[in-house]
Amino acid sequence: MTSQFDRPQFHRTSSYNNRYFSRDIKDGLRDALPIMAAIVPFGAVFGAVAIDSGLSFLEMLVTSLSIYAAASQYVMIDLMGQTLPVWSIVLAVFAVNFRHVLYSASIGRKMTLFSPLQKACAFFLLVDPQFAASETRAATVGLRPAYYFSYAAVIYITWIASNCVGALFGSLIENPATYGLDFILPLYFTGLVAGFHKRPNFILVLLVSGGVALLTYFTIGSPWHITLGGIAGLIVAAAQSRPPQKNNPERNIPENTHQEGTALEESTANA
Repeated sequence: MTSQFDRPQFHRTSSYNNRYFSRDIKDGLRDALPIMAAIVPFGAVFGAVAIDSGLSFLEMLVTSLSIYAAASQYVMIDLMGQTLPVWSIVLAVFAVNFRHVLYSASIGRKMTLFSPLQKACAFFLLVDPQFAASETRAATVGLRPAYYFSYAAVIYITWIASNCVGALFGSLIENPATYGLDFILPLYFTGLVAGFHKRPNFILVLLVSGGVALLTYFTIGSPWHITLGGIAGLIVAAAQSRPPQKNNPERNIPENTHQEGTALEESTANA
């Protein structure tokens, strides 16, 4: 006989949420700590570059608080220095940020426990490391708001704080590349990609996406290589994917979550 903890509705009960809320927060904070080492220098450099490009401290702060997309912010600052028309800058920023559309399409299917407002906030905070961590979490113990937003809070606050530090003291570092600071974030993202190596067709998707990105970079140029490479990988992954099994509403709920839920039910009954 199927217990209440074996049904998807169980995830919305108060007993379940109370049981996992604190653990999700702790896990989110723990998982976000490693990325802080990459964000701090990268964010500080942006703050320094923004001020050096003519932005005031307030303009830099509002940019980071509202856009919250490192690559797009760097592109925007670089293009503003080239006196290009506004529509060209907006188009370039859109091209760089288009991968977030792909991110939201993928992770949105796993946000079954999020309210509409929570989803809207979650999509705003959906940056590269957030996506990778959330996908990993969804594939293991399930993705819940407490984990998502605790992880996101660390990344967001660290990014804004490092921007401010860079804006105030960035002039002390004349060339970040001298210290290898420009290599920290690419190295971290390489590790994130490697973390998906157990996914089906990982090698094929990686080769196609990387190949298209390189080809685009040397033909059309940046920043379109990011968007087109991501779309190419998405198309290959979709073409190689298998349709989900029917009549199995629990297929997106990790097995260990059911086991933990069953254990909680038994302990409650014994009490």
